[in-house]
Amino acid sequence: MDFKAGLRTSFKVLIPLILGGLLLWYLYRDMDFTQVWSAIRKGVRYDIIACSLIFGLVANVVRGLRWCLLIDELGMPYKRSNAVHAVLGNYAVNLVLPRVGEIWRCGIVTRYDKVPFTKLFGTLLVDRVFDTLVVGTLTLILFVFHFDFFAGFLAKYPVVLDGLSALVHSVWIYVGLVCSVAFVWLVFVYMSKFAFVQKAKELLTNVWTGIKSVWLMKRKRLFLIYTLLIWVCYFFFFYITFFAFGFTRDLGVTAGLIAFAMSSLGVAAPVQGGIGAWHFMVIATLFFFGVNESDAGAFALVVHTAQTAWTGLCGLVSIVVLPMMNKKVES
Repeated sequence: MDFKAGLRTSFKVLIPLILGGLLLWYLYRDMDFTQVWSAIRKGVRYDIIACSLIFGLVANVVRGLRWCLLIDELGMPYKRSNAVHAVLGNYAVNLVLPRVGEIWRCGIVTRYDKVPFTKLFGTLLVDRVFDTLVVGTLTLILFVFHFDFFAGFLAKYPVVLDGLSALVHSVWIYVGLVCSVAFVWLVFVYMSKFAFVQKAKELLTNVWTGIKSVWLMKRKRLFLIYTLLIWVCYFFFFYITFFAFGFTRDLGVTAGLIAFAMSSLGVAAPVQGGIGAWHFMVIATLFFFGVNESDAGAFALVVHTAQTAWTGLCGLVSIVVLPMMNKKVES
């Protein structure tokens, strides 16, 4: 790797990490760390947190099996174990380079099983779209039935609503979108004979083939069952940790669902493991339900650290195991 490439990679790792770290500092700057540390040292049932981790692993394994359903429709031979381990390893890679893990997992299956990368990328898009729909639907349902929470949240943090409003009402967003579509159309219509345009068309065709896999899928019901199971496990991965702390133990399932939905939105931030953004969402939610900021801060630190470390460790094991399982391919 040359110096410039190494510098670019360093920036890709450091910039999100610095942003997440700054947000963490901003969240915790006014908290009494004596109280936070006291809650962490004395008031946590770590055995309960350890039990919750099982659900996180199960969710990610099922996610791998669900991806296999999409890959099956491509009609090409591959090892299911490679796909499942690639999904697990994906999370470890994302802890270093946000959003790169998804590309990495497609590259792993291409490398070991020779399935075209572009077709795998199409199945990945379907995989991510369904997860976005689940989180969006859950958030919308909670918004309708628990509007008081969201109204209170936006009232306390108006900068969130202001940012969304500015994005929606910015004319430059729409100008940029129209210009981009027009540019792509002109290139494909008037430069279709160029080699790079033909390669781009081939790439898009392969991606579309992967996307169509969801319509061609013979086991749609199983796909939906896997999707439901993934998110039920993710919920328990999060909610069980409520019982590890005295101040969250009696908040109830509704508070757990709202905190879970908000934490899922926080994970979408382009920083390693949603660091900072996840903490902000969870602390703000728990504060609304009567947990003081120091206790909420302790909860967020302990739970996020435990879950991130566990997910990263499972992913690292898969990354190590993959070449061992594919020695013949490597040789």
